[in-house]
Amino acid sequence: MWRVLKFGGSSVASATSMSRVLDIVGAQAREEGVVLVASAISGATDALLRIADGDSTPLDELEKRHFAIVERLFTGGEKAALTARIRELFAEMEAAPAAEKVTYGEILSTTILCEKLRTEGWNAVWLDSRRLVVKDDLPETYRRIRAAIPDGADICVAPGFICCTSAGEVSTLGRGGSDYSAALYAAALDASSLQIWTDVPGIMTADPRRVPSARTIPVMSYSSALDMASHGAKVLYAPTIAPAMEKGLDIEIRNTFAPEGKFTRICATPDADAWIGVSVFGESLRVTGSSPDAALKAIPVLRDALVEAGIAATGIEADGGSLNVTLRPGVVEQGLRAIHRALFQTGSITSIPVFIAGYGAVGKALEAMILNTRQSVAARCGKSINIVGIAEHAGDYIDEFCRNAPKGTVFVDCTDSESIWREFDKLFRAGVSVVSSNRRSLAIPYVDYAALHASARENGVFFRYETTVGAALPMLESISRGANSLDEILSIEAVVSCTLNQILSEYVPGRQSFARCVRQAQAVGLTEQDPRLDLGGKDALRKLLILSREAGVHLEESEVQITPLIPQRLFNVPLDSFYDELEAMEGGFEAAYRHASENGCRLRFVSSLERIGDGYRAGIRIREVAQEHPAYHLKGTENAIIIRSSLKPYPLVIQGPGEGAAQAASSLLNDILR
Repeated sequence: MWRVLKFGGSSVASATSMSRVLDIVGAQAREEGVVLVASAISGATDALLRIADGDSTPLDELEKRHFAIVERLFTGGEKAALTARIRELFAEMEAAPAAEKVTYGEILSTTILCEKLRTEGWNAVWLDSRRLVVKDDLPETYRRIRAAIPDGADICVAPGFICCTSAGEVSTLGRGGSDYSAALYAAALDASSLQIWTDVPGIMTADPRRVPSARTIPVMSYSSALDMASHGAKVLYAPTIAPAMEKGLDIEIRNTFAPEGKFTRICATPDADAWIGVSVFGESLRVTGSSPDAALKAIPVLRDALVEAGIAATGIEADGGSLNVTLRPGVVEQGLRAIHRALFQTGSITSIPVFIAGYGAVGKALEAMILNTRQSVAARCGKSINIVGIAEHAGDYIDEFCRNAPKGTVFVDCTDSESIWREFDKLFRAGVSVVSSNRRSLAIPYVDYAALHASARENGVFFRYETTVGAALPMLESISRGANSLDEILSIEAVVSCTLNQILSEYVPGRQSFARCVRQAQAVGLTEQDPRLDLGGKDALRKLLILSREAGVHLEESEVQITPLIPQRLFNVPLDSFYDELEAMEGGFEAAYRHASENGCRLRFVSSLERIGDGYRAGIRIREVAQEHPAYHLKGTENAIIIRSSLKPYPLVIQGPGEGAAQAASSLLNDILR
């Protein structure tokens, strides 16, 4: 007997991830034969599609990622041989017709997996899905797969997603098609088990990124799984269900990063619960259920839940045992949470343990806000925040904290430490999520920044830091949502240095000197301890790095051209001498102010990111902005960001308070709860 295990792109994204996959496969191969079906490493399919369109830019990075995996997993002659084979495959891909280039992502990932299994002593065989899976011809597909399985093999490794036509032309099964590939292999072999391994613990009652209180559905029928998959639930590719249902095979949706944790079993057994889950499609919600009577009775319940949340449904209709809920644009997320609470969270409150690191103004404001909003948060969100500890600053307590942190703890970094980020991976591996207001811990080399995000994903926790750039303003969320939906960022203009915004707003020649404005900002704690860090653009640089990376641009500090407000020599003199020399520069500041005024403009310290050809140009400098520019009207410590993108005809402008402990605490609280 054979069992079929399919692993998605996030499960094979790195050497560490592949090692985890190989452990799972090896453990099961000791019991019976395993067919391992794998996707391309995450991001490879998109890169190959761009290459097929004539854009060679992603090729170098794609090669580096595959060679890095080989470097980590292999040694000696085995590494040399596989490196040569990967080079051959990339050469084949470059020479292949445009329509076939996309198929090489799965070929590359499964070639590496198969070779590693062989080095570990398994009799592993690579199967070419391009010759075995025939599009739209199940009988022939089943015949070819059965004939291809060799006697004596322990493990067969097959690329998902790819196939051929009846005429023998290479083709694909479409996005998500690797799940379907696995189902075809399982059905052909009458497998004892069909397992889809992904990065979430099974099919859940809602998308956990949108509804953190969503829970795993332990067992559900084929029909309910098909209903959810067909209406927006992305954990399972809908066509996967048909071959399994025809053969009576159970489908298990399991979490690669928690192999012994919760999972979903899809089978012929009727659903025990009337309500299965809520999924999003467009501006509508699909409430999957199993009872027509329950569906009709639930309509007034859902209307009341939406009204209580301040949302009016434009339509609720029964469709068999399920419901279609149509909402007006812009309220889908709130509607999703309201309906999920009504059906799946009645009477239950989720407890969130929180540890606050850094007990300055922001940390104290967050503590007070948590205590003061406890009842309203429980009523609106079904969550109760429990402060389990507070540390005055970053310190050597992280190891002890990781050993004792309650499940689901959120570590809130309110420190100003430049090195605490080095502890975040420990926190993630301990199952602790991180929320941060500390931009110093995010303005790090991109490779470290990306590694932190990967670690959070791999360990099933979240890493959020909206507060690091615009306090309570949703700057990062707006940018990342656009990037996630392939809305290419054309330019970003960010006026986000609260210190310099305040100074430039207050500065009027003849009323007080520029040096005097800087002294006043330092006196009220608005500048860094050394105000030259602000005048040199250091704070603006940190924020620009974070903004750019959320837009999908791998910006490094060395790539940003900064024009400081003061000459380089002033960075090396004592602070008192600095102020004396700054006072002596008043004529230059006054001239810049007068020139801007005469042109109907104002001076602003602007960070910018601009698309130039296939790359981006980044810079930070003082600029004259005209009256029609959003930054012209900024006052005090207000911030503004102007985002221009390919899918929107007009720029998105986000403007508001950029400084204040209460604003920062509010943003931190939102990051904890969402």
